[in-house]
Formats: sequence, structure tokens, C-alpha cells
Amino acid sequence: MPRSAKPEAPPTTTGAGPLAGVLVADFSRVLAGPYATMLLADLGADVIKVEGPNGDDTRTWTPPVRGEVSTYYLGVNRGKRSLVLDLRDERDAEAARELARRADVLIENLRPGGMAKYGLDFATVRRDNPGLVYASITGFGSGAGRDVPGYDLMVQAVSGLMSLTGEPDGPPYRAGISVFDVMAGNHAAIGILAALRHRDATREGQLVEVNLLSSALTGLVNHSSAYAAGGTVPYRMGNAHPSVCPYEPFPTADRDLVVTAANDGQFRKLCTVLGIPETADDPRFAHNADRTAHRDELHPLLTERFVTRGAEEWFDLLVAAGVPCGPINTIDGGFALAERFGLDPVVNVGEGERAVPTTRHPIRFSATPATYRLPPPELDEHGDELRKWLAEPEANDRD
Repeated sequence: MPRSAKPEAPPTTTGAGPLAGVLVADFSRVLAGPYATMLLADLGADVIKVEGPNGDDTRTWTPPVRGEVSTYYLGVNRGKRSLVLDLRDERDAEAARELARRADVLIENLRPGGMAKYGLDFATVRRDNPGLVYASITGFGSGAGRDVPGYDLMVQAVSGLMSLTGEPDGPPYRAGISVFDVMAGNHAAIGILAALRHRDATREGQLVEVNLLSSALTGLVNHSSAYAAGGTVPYRMGNAHPSVCPYEPFPTADRDLVVTAANDGQFRKLCTVLGIPETADDPRFAHNADRTAHRDELHPLLTERFVTRGAEEWFDLLVAAGVPCGPINTIDGGFALAERFGLDPVVNVGEGERAVPTTRHPIRFSATPATYRLPPPELDEHGDELRKWLAEPEANDRD
């Protein structure tokens, strides 16, 4: 079936990238949805960020700030245009429905049923836009868990992650970031891209549903498999690994160094660099299963050698020998290491006073690199031009 042509969008949207020409109506807020749409914007999609009169919640999540703007907001909203619509106002709700009718992708993370109040649910908008890819992110799905609010910390708790994080005899801890929001955002982006591929082949859109709990359970990978396939409930082991040894931090002369000698060959190289090659031939440590069974005996033997040098010196020696390892850095050290390896982790988006340093898109393309066209928008920065555009009649249908 022919798809309606869109009126010309404002010229600020022009750009290259594998998703150039894809219009994304972003009704999401906070982290999972905005992170997904930022990734799409980097790849060329035209993302219109629809905000309520008070703006995305993260605009007020401070400190820290850059100038007077929340760095949390800045971190997940580059490449977008901001349009304020109060969906309780019928004129604004109609503009939102028109945006949904023209979009290639719509993404939202309201509670299940929240979009239906405004005629923006999947069943309603697909009648006028059958090719729409509609992505919905919830905490616990659209079924029996639909009324449970979904926040990352909650999901870290109920999924089991916190039971796996911390010292064995200490309290459970949350991860240092909202790990399942980020994971769900990635899953949403993957789902959207797959659905766009399907639409290109069939001209049919579809509903893409992602929930934080399902993202969490698949993200627990080997621990989930231990339970699902092995009937084992794992518990926290500090920084040790239940199935691999050594795979943990060791103290050095200055700071801790993580060592991940995940196979027998790497362990033998580790022992050689440490000056204790005979340890690799000890029957207690010859194979990974032996080492995990005798980890309490192995750890002090390795520690005795590690404390003789600093973490950076060990890092250089061990990496040169083919042993995976790395010092425990603060975030500035992580960025410095990426610079050392030529990964150019920071890009500037925008110009002049609006320029914002931000982390580079994580995927590199040989032919269609990520682009960084717009800095994170001010609230309703593009509202006038977008409302004017939405008020224009659409062009005639075309094949």
C-alpha cells in the first residue's frame, strides 16, 4: 500500500547516516527511551522529542551541571529537537496525533494505557499510519505487571542483580549506573531497527515491546542460565567469579588490578610474568576447575607477587604477555585509557556557547559513520517550527 509523503521538515534535520529520512516521534522521558532515541539520532534519524510543559524529568536532576543544565539530561538527548505539547490540551493532543501519523517510529515509556487517553496508543495510531513502528518500554510488561511502576533500582532489586552484587557477608548493592535502563534502551533500539527492516520488506509496521525486568533477566546471562538450566541460585561473591579463577582484583603496590586469566594458557602466562611458573603445574591450579575449587589457596600466592609492583607496570607487562587485566580506574582514568588507545571517546556537539562535550557513539561504521548534528535541545527550542510544520497539509500519496 502506498505510504503518504511527509511535508518538508525544517532544514535542520538534513543529515547523513544509515537512518537518514527516518522520523522518530519520541514521547519517552528519563533514560531508557531517550538513550535509545539518541542512538538512533546519531545514526541519522530525525528525532522529535515531545515534552510536557515542565520538560523531561532529567532536566532538573542535579548536580552535576554544565552551566545551569543537568549533565544527566545532556548525556542522553543530543541530536534531537524539542517540542512542548501538553497532551491534556486537545489542540496539543491533536498535534501529537498528527506527529504520530507522519512518523516512521514512535517510542514511549508511559505506564501501560497512558497513551490511550490521548488517542496515541498503538491500535489507534496504526489505523492512520499502518507502517508505523511503535516501541513501548515498560517496567514489567503490559500484562499482569502493567500497574507496577518501573524504576531501574526496583528492577535491580527484584531481578536478583543486587543479590549478586557486594561482599558475601555484606549487604546487597545496586550497580553504579542504571544498568537495566541502559540495557532496555539498547534492546528498544535493536527492536526498532529489526521492525524497520521488516517494514521495508512488507510496508507493515508493528508493536515492539521492551520491559526492564525481561532486559534484566537476559542481561544476567550466566547467572540466569545457572538458574534456568542448572537449577542453581547464585549469590554474591564480592568481585570473584563463580566459574573462572583468577577473575578478580588483586592489590598491587599502589592500587588494585583486575586480572581475568580465563583459561589455562592465560593462567600459565600470568604465572610466568609473576615469576612463579611452577604454580601453573601445581595439580591444585592446573585447570580452571581446579583453580575455582582451590581459589582460597591460590589468591595469596598471586597477591604476594602483585604487591611488588604498581598496577600500571603490571598492566603493561601482563598485556604484553597476552594476559587480560586492567587497573581499577575512576571515570577520568577510563576516558584517559580510551584516548591512549585512539578511541577518541569525547565529541563536541553544537557550536559556540551551545557546544557540549559528550561521549562518542559506541558503534563505528566504515561507510555511514555516526553524526552529531544538534546539541541537546533547550525546552521547546524547536516548538514554533515544528508546530507550523504539523499544521501544514500532507503532500499527496505517492508510490
